[in-house]
Amino acid sequence: MIGKISGVVDTKGSDHVLIDVRGVGYLVHVSDRVMARLPPPGAAVALYTDLVVREDLMQLFGFLTLAEKEWHRLLMGVQGVGAKASLAILGVLGAEGLSRAIALGDWSSVARAKGVGPKTAQRVVLDLKDRAPSVMAMAGRSAMAPGPDADQDADQDTDRDTERGDAPVGKEAATPTPAPARRARAKPGPDPAAAAAADALSALVNLGYAPSDAAAAVAQSQLDAPGTATPDLIRAALKRLAPK
Repeated sequence: MIGKISGVVDTKGSDHVLIDVRGVGYLVHVSDRVMARLPPPGAAVALYTDLVVREDLMQLFGFLTLAEKEWHRLLMGVQGVGAKASLAILGVLGAEGLSRAIALGDWSSVARAKGVGPKTAQRVVLDLKDRAPSVMAMAGRSAMAPGPDADQDADQDTDRDTERGDAPVGKEAATPTPAPARRARAKPGPDPAAAAAADALSALVNLGYAPSDAAAAVAQSQLDAPGTATPDLIRAALKRLAPK
């Protein structure tokens, strides 16, 4: 199972990207939303991937976050939703938008995806409504796939030169040059809105509310007031959950 690809963008197509991983090219299918956020050819890139194997076909699908990948996996399990429709839905809504639409039962937003009709959209919402809370929680914990360290190849070349006994010009061959310390690249954190939603959802569930009800209240509160901090989001969701 190929769960992640890190390399350099070779070429970009209409619905896929070719990633060069140390001389081996991997063709990865992506949504329009992911494609728009990919760097240009020659730049480093990293994607979480899902490998789909059929009798006559093997395809890799790429995602910027684990939440996107999880939604793709779940969407593929809905009757009438294939890989193309799944990427179309994620391309229109993204992981956060899809979580909100499903939590709110908003099938019309799902139906905006190309090739997804009303019946299929309704089936997606009905089949996956109970999964929205868990994916919302995942989105609040997971980060975007970081790009590979740009200095990694250079460091490895230095390591190989050192092992062979090679030395830089102007230095004695008998004096090996230690490999420079690798530069650690900080891993991008989760989206603030996704993190706030996950924290609010966790608080509401701990208070005894059903996960699906809590997810709907949090999603609607964020829809009404984007960028709300966690404490205010919890208060807004509690007002929605309070008995009328």
